Amino acid sequence: MPPADDFSDWLAETYAQEGDFTALVVLVAIGETRVTPLASTFLTFVGDEIGWSQIAGLFAGAKKAWDGVSFFPVLDADGPIENAEARARLRQLESRLTEDRLVLNEGAFFDSWGRKMKIEEIAPH
Repeated sequence: MPPADDFSDWLAETYAQEGDFTALVVLVAIGETRVTPLASTFLTFVGDEIGWSQIAGLFAGAKKAWDGVSFFPVLDADGPIENAEARARLRQLESRLTEDRLVLNEGAFFDSWGRKMKIEEIAPH
């Protein structure tokens, strides 16, 4: 059995509550004082069997060095949302992130090892 990680716990909890769902996904680079969105997409989770290593492998296809990822679950009354709706919501999320990186905390935010994390605001010097 693979070692437990925060992502697996989150996915199991979310799936138990919601059933199949779509997640908006944002990959980020994390510097000492800056978080930079690198790429975004959406995934539909049908079940909770996928592990962190498979998710991280999927993101390797982005061909970008990433340090964190935030998942934003979305669904309608019937479960996962349609692709066109997911794309529209992803564009809205990207706009919000342009204005405020703390929006990442509204999702389930993980580092590259699948550990839950949070961005904190720093005071300007």
